[in-house]
Amino acid sequence: MAKCGVNPQTYYNPDLYTCKPSINPNGIFLINPVSYGGESYEAVLIGTQTWMARNLNFNATGSVCYENEPENCDKYGRLYDWDMAMDNASSSNATPSGVQGVRPDGWHLPSDAEWSVLMTAVGGYFTAGTKLKAASGWSSGNGTDDYGFSALPGGSRSTDGSFSVGTGGGGYWWTATERESGSNAFFQCMGSGYEYVIDGSGNKAFGFSVRCLQDVR
Repeated sequence: MAKCGVNPQTYYNPDLYTCKPSINPNGIFLINPVSYGGESYEAVLIGTQTWMARNLNFNATGSVCYENEPENCDKYGRLYDWDMAMDNASSSNATPSGVQGVRPDGWHLPSDAEWSVLMTAVGGYFTAGTKLKAASGWSSGNGTDDYGFSALPGGSRSTDGSFSVGTGGGGYWWTATERESGSNAFFQCMGSGYEYVIDGSGNKAFGFSVRCLQDVR
């Protein structure tokens, strides 16, 4: 076994992962990026989980770029409502969620519980924002990107179709878990200038970003 960068606690299998210091010196990356829908995605090992290292940019019907500008999709990925992200699958808070949704084979939309596993691996919700946010691209309070997760603030789309929390200000990611009411689902939020991550819930018609999590190998 081997290790990358300054993190002494995470070891990896060199048959599957490698250091890619030109991308992030502390990131433990899959040797082969994931190809899906004409896009290539690096993926990073954080604790026991392997996450795509950028937001999904799969052009599912109804998904949008922030402000309908294609360059925002190139940088931040696309925005999806919850049903679209789930591909109409049922809610799950299991680990793993078992919800493939709009993701490639071998990957899934993480449940709220799986996001909690990530937060524990990086030291908890109160400082996770700083550690997971990209080192540039935020309007204030860039992160340290300690693991190569490289979270960017892609904004959101409101239920009326307008766009809010402009790019640079905040990032929102759907989970596969709905609230008891059924009209809302849980999401994770990182805000510009804030160290913490919010585990919140919102109307399923909102347009948020998606991060894919690898199925258990």
